[in-house]
Amino acid sequence: MDNNIFIAVICGLVYYIATSRIGYNTLLMPTTIVIGFCIGLALGDVKQGIIIGGTIQLVYLGIIFVGGNAPADQALAACIAIPIALKTGLSAEAAVGIAVPFGVLGVFLDQIRRTSNSIWIHKADKFAEEGNENGIFRCAFIYPSIVAFLLRFIPVFAINLVGAEVVTFLMNSMPQWIITGFSVAGGILPALGFAIIIMTIGRKELFPYFFMGFFAVAYLNINTMAAAIFGSCIGILKIYSLRSNSKEESIL
Repeated sequence: MDNNIFIAVICGLVYYIATSRIGYNTLLMPTTIVIGFCIGLALGDVKQGIIIGGTIQLVYLGIIFVGGNAPADQALAACIAIPIALKTGLSAEAAVGIAVPFGVLGVFLDQIRRTSNSIWIHKADKFAEEGNENGIFRCAFIYPSIVAFLLRFIPVFAINLVGAEVVTFLMNSMPQWIITGFSVAGGILPALGFAIIIMTIGRKELFPYFFMGFFAVAYLNINTMAAAIFGSCIGILKIYSLRSNSKEESIL
């Protein structure tokens, strides 16, 4: 099998699994870091795949599913931007600029899938009137799965099959200032993710912890692992402090 076809198939399958109930309780949930690992493994550059996936993840850190609807599809964004970036040598910041529009496109694909499910619901009603259990099962699982596979696998497969060559051609044709603009935009968008987190937290007493972590990384030059360890320790101390206070208040 041609290498480009192989990579396109892998990306299509990863996207389908990550956004279906098959991957709902597994590591292949729609997390761009995990997707970056899988695609990086397929392309032979796990480290860069995780770096790009982690950078894209920053944009979607504060994402909230309102009424079960996601405002963006980070899985589609990752399955398109990461392989293209790895093939063409784009920076992680530039990959973010490519990822965001596809994240929006993924929402429209999901709406098509949900709309198509209404067809199977009506068919299931008819099978229920007839007492046809097999028909109800097909409408509940088989038919929606087929439609979901076609909607998710085919676009990712097609884009990855021709996307790298198209992006390479466009990158070579574009002026440098446009490429720089993608990188700058990709650097700004993660800040938006952090801003959404602050808005989600919405509690003034928690803001100091956020800024402590930010300035510790910025001025003390600690790495991500050290920040995670210190943050976990502070979180545990805070939990024990709150529990101790609640016990004292209950005794009084």
